Amino acid sequence: MLENLSITEKQILEKLRTIPDPEVEVNIVDLGLIYAIKHFEEDKKIYILMTLSARGCPVGDTIMQHVETVTKAFLPEYEVEVELTWEPQWTPEMITPEGKALLNM
Repeated sequence: MLENLSITEKQILEKLRTIPDPEVEVNIVDLGLIYAIKHFEEDKKIYILMTLSARGCPVGDTIMQHVETVTKAFLPEYEVEVELTWEPQWTPEMITPEGKALLNM
């Protein structure tokens, strides 16, 4: 889902790599939790679609708040919307090769 990103969207993605999932100590990007990033220059809005590794994730709200905070720190003049989805459901196959290396998979 993260194909054809603009330069700004790629920069946001790199900023989100600084956010670890506290349960596994791998960043949320390499875990495959970020599904889409949209940058709307004219409206000064950033939209991020993401999921969590489990519906009952006890730190889900914290992770989502970090996504908003990190993005807002990078682009303070923008409104940031973070949407949580369960479709498609996250699976370990969504972990990037870098994430798998960190997890010794």
